[in-house]
Amino acid sequence: MNLLSVNNLTHSFEYQLFSNLSLSLNEGQSIAIIGISGSGKSTILHILSTLLQPDEGDVMLFGKSVSSMSKKELMQIRREKLGIVFQSHYLFKGFSAYENLEVSQILSQKNIDHNLIERLQISDSMQQKVTNLSGGQQQRVSIARVLVKQPKIIFADEPTGNLDKKTATEVMDIFFNYCKIQKAGMLLVTHDEKLAYMCDDVYRLENRELIKVK
Repeated sequence: MNLLSVNNLTHSFEYQLFSNLSLSLNEGQSIAIIGISGSGKSTILHILSTLLQPDEGDVMLFGKSVSSMSKKELMQIRREKLGIVFQSHYLFKGFSAYENLEVSQILSQKNIDHNLIERLQISDSMQQKVTNLSGGQQQRVSIARVLVKQPKIIFADEPTGNLDKKTATEVMDIFFNYCKIQKAGMLLVTHDEKLAYMCDDVYRLENRELIKVK
């Protein structure tokens, strides 16, 4: 089943980032986008996750055009079906790690997966304030918070940037396993080509074009 598709996507800021970009994501599929800094990788992710409106082109989520959705419908899809892992954690700083997960639990009405907490190696961090955690611990709490809601599409912008190589690989395995079990899809933006090539398909954003390299 197709989860996301885009056709003829074009976007500019001070200059054109990309044009006539097309992409499709299906259940159980993982896609990585690589490219130099400033090429527009994160902008693509923001457009596909409905946080930014493109200059031209159409984004389809679950078979329906985003441009035809009402604000209420779009908010519901963001809350229930989309999970975004940002480079910055955006955790609730006054809360403990577990309270951050509880917020996601309440909004999504899904149970917290304690096995996931163990796999992310953050069990001992749950009762600590997130401001007392290391950058790597905060990143893993952020990932857990997103997966608690059981999204159908994971948008991940450098999700392992604060992690060592071993932990980064383990986290990617968690993402891949999640997509397989939940029949979800993942769109990854990263500078790390080794991690990128762990995905099913890899695209390079270069000269304003998206070129498939795997």
